[in-house]
Amino acid sequence: MISKLNSLSVERCSECGSSLLLRDTKNAEIVCGNCGFVVKTNLTDRGPEWRAFTPEERKQKVRVGAPQTYMLHDKGLSTKIDWRDISGFSPKKRAELYRIRQWQQRSRVSSSTEKNLAIALSEISRISDTLNLPKNIVESSALTYRKAVNEGLIRGRSIKGIATASTYLACRQSKLVRTVAELSKVSGIPKKEIASNYRFLVRKLKIFVPPVRPNQHITKLSNHMGLDGRTEGIAHKILIGAKKRKLTSGRGAKGIAAAACYIASIIAGDYRTQREFAEAADLTEVTIRNRYREMMRRLKIVVSF
Repeated sequence: MISKLNSLSVERCSECGSSLLLRDTKNAEIVCGNCGFVVKTNLTDRGPEWRAFTPEERKQKVRVGAPQTYMLHDKGLSTKIDWRDISGFSPKKRAELYRIRQWQQRSRVSSSTEKNLAIALSEISRISDTLNLPKNIVESSALTYRKAVNEGLIRGRSIKGIATASTYLACRQSKLVRTVAELSKVSGIPKKEIASNYRFLVRKLKIFVPPVRPNQHITKLSNHMGLDGRTEGIAHKILIGAKKRKLTSGRGAKGIAAAACYIASIIAGDYRTQREFAEAADLTEVTIRNRYREMMRRLKIVVSF
């Protein structure tokens, strides 16, 4: 790439005296635009070592500190004095720097809103780490909670309850199957409170939440119970047939998925009991048995034990 030198670094060609000098970044040279004489070679490239082809890519690669994140109450824009920074000084200077560090930490969380966010975001982080949720869901949870704070929806409700509901809402939006019972077990918030806060957030923030599909539960059940790939594939085929016969309409997604997995385990020879599927899907054996009988009758599946 050849570009014209800026006015601050203009020199003259020693051969023809022209001031039209061009920088050849590919060959690391400065060339005279008039006679072609190479004025300078082996230039040092002081630019970044990376390349970017779009403004968005350039913005992502620029390194000017830690990236912004919704998981910190100040989005990671504030500074921090580390305890290692105050080592190596005299005891008197170290005590002074220690007090400065304490006040700097207190100033990061000054208003009641910032304190609220700090507590809630730490709870979201704890829940996400325990459930091993991906980063995009964690960021989405934090953004939902921030919207709730800005709309004044937190008043009169527990911080942990709304934080847990925001995490569940983010899972639903990303089509990641996590049940209210799982979140309740991790957070210690009753299932009824999480469900109530979830419906409240969806209604007030006007968020569209896609319904959970039975095939998502099939994948989760297969992973949880250690079913092989062939069994999971048969379960998906059974589910496709059930959809064509409209057997999924008005039925719970978990019940349909558990019954399909149960039938598939029998066909594939990877047999598991109805009780095992009921415990894994958090359902009753009666629900799985009813869906199983209905699908066997309508799909005309013949299995042998």
